[in-house]
Amino acid sequence: MKFVVSSSGLLSHLQAISRAIASKSPMPILDNFLFSLEGQKLTITASDTEVTMITSMDLETIEGEGNIAMPSKILLETLKKFPEQPLNFEINDETMAVDIVTENGKFSVVGQNGDDFPALPQIDEDKASNLQMPADTLLTGIVKTLFATAEDELRPVMNGILFEFTSDNMTFVASDSHKLVRYQRLDVKTDFEASFILPKKPASLLKNVLPKEDGEVAVAFDDQNAYFTMQNFRLVCRLVEGNYPSYNAVIPQDNPNKVVVDRGDLFNTLGRVSLFASQASNLVKLHLGTNEMVVSAQDLDFSISAHEKLGCQYEGDEMEIGFKSVFLADILENISSTDIVLELSDPARAGIFVPFDKSENEDELMLLMPMMINA
Repeated sequence: MKFVVSSSGLLSHLQAISRAIASKSPMPILDNFLFSLEGQKLTITASDTEVTMITSMDLETIEGEGNIAMPSKILLETLKKFPEQPLNFEINDETMAVDIVTENGKFSVVGQNGDDFPALPQIDEDKASNLQMPADTLLTGIVKTLFATAEDELRPVMNGILFEFTSDNMTFVASDSHKLVRYQRLDVKTDFEASFILPKKPASLLKNVLPKEDGEVAVAFDDQNAYFTMQNFRLVCRLVEGNYPSYNAVIPQDNPNKVVVDRGDLFNTLGRVSLFASQASNLVKLHLGTNEMVVSAQDLDFSISAHEKLGCQYEGDEMEIGFKSVFLADILENISSTDIVLELSDPARAGIFVPFDKSENEDELMLLMPMMINA
């Protein structure tokens, strides 16, 4: 087998899928990229058995067909050192020797039989659900929720993003039991009702490749696996098994105290004041009064404290509520609006954060559990 490929083009494709390879692969063959030649197309696969990323390139110069697994680390590191140039790959089908020939030199590695690479899991057509959605919609849903996923070995369902499809909307949900994000798209509807939990790793991989994509993403899934087919990439992954908790039950419905505040101003104030918070609790307090919010923190162990006033629009009773500053910063960083609305009922119940400027096709809600003020 022989083929000629651009060094920078190949590196770009390999870097995009290389994150699918595990640092400690469950099988030695999975330390490799699988190169498959058919017709004028080069298809490259990376996998850890749970997640598989596939990309393809149309090439002009190809001789022969077949597949071979090539070592990923040395291939990536070598390509990073090359200036842009054509690379001639010459592969001995019997010995699996690979020569990468450039204008000025030759680099030789030994590959492995591509037939040893694990086959892709197949979706059960009888149980499969299929839909298409814009790439930017999928990207937004993942970006909005990925930060709120958990690292919980006892409850693996919390370690992924819940995708829910109905005839009214599509919903992305993530929670680590301290914070919860529910992001709905009213412009994505299906004629069926279904859901799945996408693990964190494939969600991160999609987050990295979707900005390079235009057009639609085809999504197919059953009760075990999901396929995401894009113009330049395909991702196949095993889904998280289990039932996601009833997230709507934890969202307080009656929140009479509402404050409207500039998101950027609050984020910057929080960044300054939280430096003075106790390292153990990370507690910051929000004191709400007539058109004024006071953000404060203190660390009694080091005798330091800070407070800062912010102008706001506030309707409700005077109250003080405490939040973990790093979680509050996460919420403020990921909510998309110049001004935000914070809805509260009392200091012991969760705070609801929603954008002040709502989009026609989006419904965004973030929830943060409070901390005890005297913690």
